[in-house]
Amino acid sequence: MARAKIVKTTGKARTGERSGNGSAGRRPAPPRPRPLADSVLRLVWRERRISRADIARQAELSRSTVSEIVGSFLPTGLVSEIGAGPSRGGRRPIVLEFQDGAACILGVEMGATHVAVALTDLRGRVLVWQHRSHPVRSDPEGTRALIGELCEACLAASPRSRERLVGVGVAVPCPVHPELPDRLSEIVLPEWKGRSGLEELSARYRVPLFVDNDANLGALAEQWWGAGRGVDDFAYIKVATGVGSGHVVGGKIYRGATGVAGEIGHISVVPGGLPCICGLRGCLATVVGSPALVQQARDLLKDAPDSTLRSAALDIDAIENAALAGDPLALRVTREAAEHLGIAVAEMLNLLNPSLVVLGGGLARLGELLVEPLRETVKSRTLVTSVAATEIRTSDLGPRTVAIGAATRVLEEALANPSLFPGFQPKARTA
Repeated sequence: MARAKIVKTTGKARTGERSGNGSAGRRPAPPRPRPLADSVLRLVWRERRISRADIARQAELSRSTVSEIVGSFLPTGLVSEIGAGPSRGGRRPIVLEFQDGAACILGVEMGATHVAVALTDLRGRVLVWQHRSHPVRSDPEGTRALIGELCEACLAASPRSRERLVGVGVAVPCPVHPELPDRLSEIVLPEWKGRSGLEELSARYRVPLFVDNDANLGALAEQWWGAGRGVDDFAYIKVATGVGSGHVVGGKIYRGATGVAGEIGHISVVPGGLPCICGLRGCLATVVGSPALVQQARDLLKDAPDSTLRSAALDIDAIENAALAGDPLALRVTREAAEHLGIAVAEMLNLLNPSLVVLGGGLARLGELLVEPLRETVKSRTLVTSVAATEIRTSDLGPRTVAIGAATRVLEEALANPSLFPGFQPKARTA
């Protein structure tokens, strides 16, 4: 039987929750009974190894119910019996183990100037990685074709991945309305005419497609696998061609009413400065984004005859490499970028007071060369109490963060809705 061709919305409220477009003051509808399969599967996934008896104890279910639910997972390969565990008196229980390699997920990062695709297992580990530079903003058709090509390359490199595919997650470099994930910002990506055109991926692989903003998905990756594990309130800031931030508030990704939360790149830091693609002037993106840093370095080169950047192809990678090697011009460019970024981070700390700020994107590989001057600027512009409680650091997940986050978005939904897993036959039993 063919698997359903469905396109999921991003951030839509689940059953019993309020959606972002609800009327103020309206009482949310009472939650309807939820299937038990998702609760049991999440428990096994979280614990990795657990017995039916322990599932029954932790989930407060009868053993017969647990056995019925586990029985529906065994044929899928998601859960396996691996032998007898220690006895607490009586017969030794059979231990169940979640199989991280039983299925796989495609995570796509559609940057402003590149496309990256990660094929991951069900624990966020990257099995296959593909990356290619491309003028995404100006070439929608070429970008769609490249995404398809890199997805195919990932699947071809991993045996049986096509039939084990759970879904495709896509990160895009613009705001995404929670109820309209197929629509892209015509301000940020005017050549795309407001349409992603990525539905073909869902049809091709007969799996659901999830689309969200790249910084939001970077924050999700950090929450599940990186510096944000166990942190209820933190921000992830991606510094690349543009600048964006994803926010975890109370343990959940905060998107705002229309998906525009976190557009830190459009905070004005230079009044009357250069025009931005958003139509304003002096936005953070105009002084910290990759094009701005390359232009600044180019302007400074005439007065820096000894800079190593004279002998390199001048792009953001060359500037970062030169800064890491101690080149004075490159260090000046990156320090000024850190100071401008610090102004925006300070405003964010005063407003939201997160306990952690994680810096990602290409510039984050500078490490302390970026973080130290940023901290200095933040300290001079924030309340002392909020600064003291906030850790500022770079991401440990590296350049794959956003693509991993896109795959994690699919995993998050599948663990809440096990019917998305290949071969799963849902049971009718409910809570």
